[in-house]
Amino acid sequence: MSSLPVDAARSLGDPATGPRDGERLPPVCILAGGLGTRLGGRVRDTPKPLLEVAGEPFLIHQLRLLAAHGAHTVVLCVGYRGEQIQLRVGTELFGIEIRYSFDAIPGRDGTLGAIRRARGLLGERFLVLYGDTYLQIDYRAVASAWAQSGMPALMTVFRNEGRWDTSNAVYRDGVVVRYDKRSPTPEMLWIDYGLGGLTSGALDRAPGREEDLAALYGLLAKRRELMGFEANARFYEIGTVRALTETAAFLAARDASTGTDLIECPAVDNGTRHIARSHSVEGSDSGGEGGDRPSTPRP
Repeated sequence: MSSLPVDAARSLGDPATGPRDGERLPPVCILAGGLGTRLGGRVRDTPKPLLEVAGEPFLIHQLRLLAAHGAHTVVLCVGYRGEQIQLRVGTELFGIEIRYSFDAIPGRDGTLGAIRRARGLLGERFLVLYGDTYLQIDYRAVASAWAQSGMPALMTVFRNEGRWDTSNAVYRDGVVVRYDKRSPTPEMLWIDYGLGGLTSGALDRAPGREEDLAALYGLLAKRRELMGFEANARFYEIGTVRALTETAAFLAARDASTGTDLIECPAVDNGTRHIARSHSVEGSDSGGEGGDRPSTPRP
């Protein structure tokens, strides 16, 4: 099996490649507090981030990917069954320090409300990631470009042209100049890809009563304060039953193609241990996903 060059594999978000020496991401805020209602009975007793996908909780896949891209701190904004997530994941995994911020009322803070509640844990500059999304993007390249831009906020975008979900952004010359999920217009050819970034000060651009992160992004776009970074590979997510099935197949195929050795890593659920996968760079093959497009909508 042929292997991709390391840089090419990194660009597709391949956890087999590992972080480059000396490169670390800003803290990553993962929005993991939703109820997951579109998944029906699957989330009756299990929060969406802990649903088993390709043999282990989806959140474990996310954390492994972030660790491979140099993440050192993750803040999990949890709500529905948040204590269950904390018990399973603990405070450190794959070398990442994991902190928790709990909704006042599980599932009721909203995305922006959850980030504001976690503000003291996130520092001055941080990335924002949906808790049900697996993104094939070079996180370090995104973070570096954002830092160099000097802008207070970031949105990764994908040229969608209304084909897989409703396009919601106008992106020009490295800047998202319009963003509206509620009332998109024909000129919007791009879609929010799922990875963003905010400075602490950017949180104050929206009124204190606003709970929706999308509303803040819209205001920042109007002010020309929202840097855009173009993604070129499709994302995977678990927001619907169909998407969950598709993502499980993708991650299982990736494990098979990269070659994995099972190793034990600490778990904290009732003193047991869970199995994590250690990916080998030798013989890795990302499966040519770079030319694909999103096929399922995000929440």
